[in-house]
Amino acid sequence: MPVTTIEWRGDHIRMIDQTRLPLELVHLEIRDVDTLAEAIKSLRVRGAPAIGIAGAFGVLVGLQDFAGKDKAAFLEQLDKVSDFLVSTRPTAVNLSWALKRMRNTAHDHASEPVSVLKQLLKEEALKIWQEDRETCREIGRHGATLIEDGFTILTHCNTGALATADYGTALGVVFTANESGKKVTVYADETRPLLQGARLNVWELMNEGIDVTLICDNTAAFVMQQKKIDCAIVGADRIAANGDTANKIGTYNVAVLAEKHSIPFYVAAPYSTIDFDIPDGSKIPIEVRSAEEVTNGFGRRTAPPETKVYSPAFDITPNELITAIITEAGVIQPPFAANLKKHVKQK
Repeated sequence: MPVTTIEWRGDHIRMIDQTRLPLELVHLEIRDVDTLAEAIKSLRVRGAPAIGIAGAFGVLVGLQDFAGKDKAAFLEQLDKVSDFLVSTRPTAVNLSWALKRMRNTAHDHASEPVSVLKQLLKEEALKIWQEDRETCREIGRHGATLIEDGFTILTHCNTGALATADYGTALGVVFTANESGKKVTVYADETRPLLQGARLNVWELMNEGIDVTLICDNTAAFVMQQKKIDCAIVGADRIAANGDTANKIGTYNVAVLAEKHSIPFYVAAPYSTIDFDIPDGSKIPIEVRSAEEVTNGFGRRTAPPETKVYSPAFDITPNELITAIITEAGVIQPPFAANLKKHVKQK
């Protein structure tokens, strides 16, 4: 069974502090919005679906101490909390998507008293959490049909239970294939500069008893050249309407290499990651992280003082490099501009 990354405990959020893995499994008990915002910014909670759930639960935290019956003031506080949380990480669309659902729930029932609005918001947040659990299983089920017995899979960044409410997206495909009796092995990119692949993906795969080998990011080309990789599966933080995909920095590298070596390159993500308001990848906002994560990663300086650094957290993989996008509704093939919309209508 996957670890429980994030959950609502009646009056607070309980989540795994992912910055402490793999050496320590530490849970955070979060009771205020400022602490949650810091947890999101510092990647104590990360992964687009998990961030979305954190945002929904964050609304509950931010409103549970609201006293009185003034609905206008309550809705104003809801908007204030939502605006604050959505600013913490701009690239992952699931955060804004979940917060929009929470806002809509309250504003659509604005005639109800504050006590009822609080209950409706709690129900909506728990629904977002439960839907993600179900979505993970469906993504895994559809994606596993692409995995043959004996496949060796390349992963980049963490896309398992730690990034979601259940089994994960790309890693969920691996888990499901393994559970169905297919023998799979994994090469996991370390995913610089914060090593989510090394610290988190490898930890999850080992916990599931799956044969995993850690490689440096710049080893991916060589293992492909050696014909050791049958397919690459990654997640997504935002998918544009044409299929261009924003994911952890280094994903584009993997896609280019996969095309060069005629290896299928799959993106696994829930529908909530597709942003139909964004026509293509050039319009996706890219978060830029601090220089210290590169020059002083994990407390050790590896570059001269005052070194200039450019450290985008994500890159954009053009749709033409993507073999298929795996969602809870099935495996979507190109052309994505047309087929993503068809699948949305069918959902």
